[in-house]
Amino acid sequence: MSKSETDTKLGHALEALSDRYRRELLLALLIENPQDDDDRDPLDIIEPPEEPDVLETELFHKHLPKLESMGYIEWDRNTGQIATGPDWEDIAPVVELIANHQDELPEDWV
Repeated sequence: MSKSETDTKLGHALEALSDRYRRELLLALLIENPQDDDDRDPLDIIEPPEEPDVLETELFHKHLPKLESMGYIEWDRNTGQIATGPDWEDIAPVVELIANHQDELPEDWV
């Protein structure tokens, strides 16, 4: 793998992880894959004081499509099932690193 391919993969991983909700989605998939709850918040990450409708819109129109387009997840919009995608292995080591060191990271990171 060339240096530019490595830089691009790292850049995509960091972009995906730059948002708290996407981090939580990826961490949830690390623990349980697939996620197939059929409610509006399949990963149970909507928490007050967030506006549930605003977050739901962001999840379904921003975060899930972004992670899917990056290849990190597969998302069935009809069933609500979310599973690791074809490029999961590109981000899994960083997600595992975050999961293994959650106690050492600032509270609002995860």
